[in-house]
Amino acid sequence: MRWDDDEHASVGTPARVMQYEAPNLGSDDGYGVWRIDDTDNSFATQPFRIKYARQDVLLSVMVAFDLPLSENEGPPSPAVILKFELLYAPVLENGFEFQASPDGCPAAIHEFRIPPKALLGLHSYCPVHFDAFHSVLVDVSVHITLLRAGSRKAPMKVPSVPYTTTDQVTGESIDGSTQALDQVVSTDLKQVMLVKALLEARDTLLVELQNLGNAINQAIDLTEFTSTMNDIKLFDSFLQANQVDADADAEVSGQGKPQNGLERINGRLDFRSDRLLQNLSKDDVIKVFNLSGDQVLYLWNTFLNFHRDNKTQILKFLRDAWTKDRRAEWSIWMVYSKVEMPHHYINGGFDESSHHVVHKRGSSLWKLTDDPAQIAAMRAELHRRSIAQMRINNRSIQDMQIFGDPSGVPIVIMERVINAPRRTYSENSYMRNLDIMGSATSCTVLSSESGNKPSSTSAAQNGRDLKIVVFVHGFQGHHLDLRLVRNQWLLIDPKIEFLMSEVNEEKTSGDFREMGLRLAHEVISFVKKKMDKASRSGRLRDIKLSFVGHSIGNIIIRTALAESVMEPYLRFLHTYVSLSGPHLGYLYSSNSLFNSGLWLLKKLKGTQCIHQLTLTDDPDIRNTFFYTLCKQKTLENFKHIILLSSPQDGYVPYHSARIESCRSASMDYTKKGKAFLEMLNECLDQIRAPTTEHRVFIRCDINFNTASYGKNLNTFIGRAAHIEFLESDIFARFIMWSCPDLFQ
Repeated sequence: MRWDDDEHASVGTPARVMQYEAPNLGSDDGYGVWRIDDTDNSFATQPFRIKYARQDVLLSVMVAFDLPLSENEGPPSPAVILKFELLYAPVLENGFEFQASPDGCPAAIHEFRIPPKALLGLHSYCPVHFDAFHSVLVDVSVHITLLRAGSRKAPMKVPSVPYTTTDQVTGESIDGSTQALDQVVSTDLKQVMLVKALLEARDTLLVELQNLGNAINQAIDLTEFTSTMNDIKLFDSFLQANQVDADADAEVSGQGKPQNGLERINGRLDFRSDRLLQNLSKDDVIKVFNLSGDQVLYLWNTFLNFHRDNKTQILKFLRDAWTKDRRAEWSIWMVYSKVEMPHHYINGGFDESSHHVVHKRGSSLWKLTDDPAQIAAMRAELHRRSIAQMRINNRSIQDMQIFGDPSGVPIVIMERVINAPRRTYSENSYMRNLDIMGSATSCTVLSSESGNKPSSTSAAQNGRDLKIVVFVHGFQGHHLDLRLVRNQWLLIDPKIEFLMSEVNEEKTSGDFREMGLRLAHEVISFVKKKMDKASRSGRLRDIKLSFVGHSIGNIIIRTALAESVMEPYLRFLHTYVSLSGPHLGYLYSSNSLFNSGLWLLKKLKGTQCIHQLTLTDDPDIRNTFFYTLCKQKTLENFKHIILLSSPQDGYVPYHSARIESCRSASMDYTKKGKAFLEMLNECLDQIRAPTTEHRVFIRCDINFNTASYGKNLNTFIGRAAHIEFLESDIFARFIMWSCPDLFQ
């Protein structure tokens, strides 16, 4: 722990360690106890053995740090940095026992910033997950207050007016000092601000303590404290000497405002006003300082005792509050909008004789500058520039992986598609007899559905849900490619069972039908195994089967769902997340360099899946694999569909990843253009299908910070953004925590 300021050389020192539950030193996983390193004033938890599998390690410890203010300083103005290190230490054999080496090396670091506004009082959940290469979550709660330094023990009773206490107590967190007050002859602004800060810290801690008690239904009796915390009596005793003069001046002015300028709010003195404190003598300011310091210390020790008895419930409450605040906290990098299902490309009712009519319609709907990818990129870049000029100054703990370089964080534009019309199947018009369906429920309203869900008690009686998520890699990919998205999903719902598909590794150059069939059998085998295991441990109430795909992995998923062996499992489909998937193929790819690469793969290597992606696997476009796939019902059984795309991704056409039209297709009046519109409408009809009462359909544009890539070939051909979906998890964090109900 340290100040986020070069001028402050002091660091936080561990002052108190509370081990709530004794570690099991006799177990195979424990290799020592916690320790404090005096050389760098750091605290290290007990070492534990890594199993390279999912494991829970109960640390159950609270450590209190003191971070002193420098002399002659007022309230804390710089921020505070919390630094967490994941240490790796080899296991040493000591006789018949094994011990962890004391010389551990840092494997990963995760830092957080506590802004100045929070230093007067904060109780917050702080998830520590280090980095993308270590699947670790440390559940941490941070509790902060401002204490008066120099004391040795807590007051035995509630501090009250008049002030008579002379005991000194060592407190945790940010410490103010009486030395600063003693070194001046008269009160100045810094001392006044320090007293005000202590009064604010006292009031904040009192409110937070009451809120925590109410939240977990554990009453805290603070009646004695609140009855003795009488600011009016305190300041009246200090101002009594001047009361006669003040009353005389007030009678002359007739406005209830003494000549010394003491402001009144609703007839009462404002005890935090600078004027009131500056009208006190030096001795009176020191008395107020000591009294308020003792009051804060009393509340702080009350909280520590309360936390010791209710640590689990407090952590759960703070975590739930943190989860609810994610949407607002990360809204700096997210742009939300609601759009209706676009109508302009649902105009497939033309024939060769009406070519000129369609040309007129298409040209009126698309302008020469209407390139959705460019518009999305410009929109995100403008937002990024505004962030660079933004001054972020809130009270929440700031994750330095995000807040360390705010302008370098991906921009997420989230469009929720609502009022999706379902067209009738007519030869002449796709726009005839529109059936306007209900609006897709927004993420913020999804929680209202919980009222229709059984309570936790009845759920336990009726059985449990089996939640399975299948992750499918892309072209020439690895089964762990999507591990970062998986890790974020596990943070939201640790109870999910996940399958990292391996059956198509080194086999992604063949026929999609073969890849899809292999995936279908792999999924069925995994689901059956998990169903049997869940049934043995209790009644299985429901199954939720979700899929996440990257690149052509999305086509493999849709092909697998079209297999007849998957039909019994379609009713379990829950959430589908597509990361840059070419759902409409490469008919209108505008990346000439990438198209040249596709041509070489087709001509030189005869890659079958590339022929299928470009719809050249059959002379008749309506007999191609992709055209047939779009007619099969591969999307309509999902309850939630989230399509992720990036205008910077040159490997997958922007419109194909979003399942929407493009300018080239709208201006194409050939058989190819008409077939494309038919494919598009078939996909959208599945999303409009009334198979789910409240289907959530979201398109997310991810705009990465390309400045960090530099100028190279990967950036030029658009590969960098395509791979960034696998190497970054911040965009997944934003989306998942903004709509957590979609992933539970």
